Amino acid sequence: MFHLSRSHALRAGAMLVLLSVALAGPVRASELGDLRAQLDALKSDYQAKIDALEARVAQLEAQVAAQPPPQAQQAPPALAEQAPAPMPEAAPPGAAPGGGGANAFNPAVSVILGGRYAQLDADPSTYRIAGFMPAGDEVGPGRRGFDLGESELTLSANVDPYFYANLTASLTGDDTVTVEEAFVKTIALPDGLSLKAGRFFSGIGYLNEVHSHAWDFADQPLVYQAMFDGQLAQDGAQLKWLAPTDLFIELGAESGGGAQFPGTRLSGNGLNGGALLFHVGNDIGDSASWRAGVSWLSRRAEQRGFDDVDASGAPVFDSFTGRSRTWIADAILKWAPHGNGNLRSLKLQGEYLQRTEDGQLAFSDTAQQLAGGYHARQSGWYVQGVYQFLPRWRFGLRYDSLDSGDVAIGLVQQGLLPLADFNALAAASPTRTSAMFDWNPSEFTRLRLQYAWDDARASTHDRQLMLQYLYAIGAHGAHKF
Repeated sequence: MFHLSRSHALRAGAMLVLLSVALAGPVRASELGDLRAQLDALKSDYQAKIDALEARVAQLEAQVAAQPPPQAQQAPPALAEQAPAPMPEAAPPGAAPGGGGANAFNPAVSVILGGRYAQLDADPSTYRIAGFMPAGDEVGPGRRGFDLGESELTLSANVDPYFYANLTASLTGDDTVTVEEAFVKTIALPDGLSLKAGRFFSGIGYLNEVHSHAWDFADQPLVYQAMFDGQLAQDGAQLKWLAPTDLFIELGAESGGGAQFPGTRLSGNGLNGGALLFHVGNDIGDSASWRAGVSWLSRRAEQRGFDDVDASGAPVFDSFTGRSRTWIADAILKWAPHGNGNLRSLKLQGEYLQRTEDGQLAFSDTAQQLAGGYHARQSGWYVQGVYQFLPRWRFGLRYDSLDSGDVAIGLVQQGLLPLADFNALAAASPTRTSAMFDWNPSEFTRLRLQYAWDDARASTHDRQLMLQYLYAIGAHGAHKF
């Protein structure tokens, strides 16, 4: 195949016109004028088309030059979102939010504005999940009435061809600002490897990595609140490997300071908070996809304290020192007709967690300070389903269940204290059932109504009605699968 230059194209057109004149024989002056007019029109038409093509080529070359370097390896089709997700997170490495490159504004800035109204039967200031050692600052249902809730500010960009950086700050209704995530991540390691360092949500389980504005319900499952105080962050490093196979296979390892519940920051040097994770997934035909995984978390705690009351109702202070280990199994299934979730879609999701803690439990009141052995094996799970029955409208149900399990307290076994002196650790089986409707008029707006039958406390039944709004502005990419 050959290509004509601009001058060659014009000459060819002119020769065709002149050849037709020669073959026609003698012509009059008026006919010659008509032919000259046709030739001028032909030249003008060719020139306009050539100019348009050259302008298009220049535009495409500029866009290619402005694009960031691609990610080293992308997940297979099994883990692609089936539909544009409402309330997406900040752009991942190599992704192009909106209609431009990730570096169209460097850094990319995104803001999530969140708020709600809550009507709660029970006093939220006394919220405590029965049978589980408190984290010290219970998440619970939040405050009554109108509340600003949590908003997020995210700055992100590709630093260079080798690293991506992200900073997410959380702004709460009580005017506090915390750093949720602040990390750098490689985008050019070979063989499916990626390394992340800084503060980040741990990759264990499924829901832990998801930011609050992307949850399908207004709050975390009870098992996350009881075992991680809501959401587990890691100050350290994470290494992941994505297998070069059609079947999605991901392996990962983490290590760091381990300062967040159920661990504490250690007084000495060394690492804490190791984690291992494995995930696998694939497509089922052209309408469904799934992912499942197993994770393991290890933490050490030094004098992890909490307030309690003894058998007489007097305040006491207890603290745990030892090792905490948690196993997590997670699974998720997504369905949409032929992968198109604009009209209908279904998402089924569940996780099971089991935690074992071994060490020393100290008891302290105004009269004495005692310490003895401690062993506990506790578990919990949740299952939820979210169905989009009309465009922009979704309905969801979630059921939470916890089991305080077997708890062995050395001070009780030795007869030094009665079990009633450890009120927070009394056997219990907390449960909660939640239902929600939400409306998503656009991919950047979500309005949600949620009602929960919360039986997580020892002897109090709480009925919780929540109205929530979420608005996203700025540069956003797609959600994780």
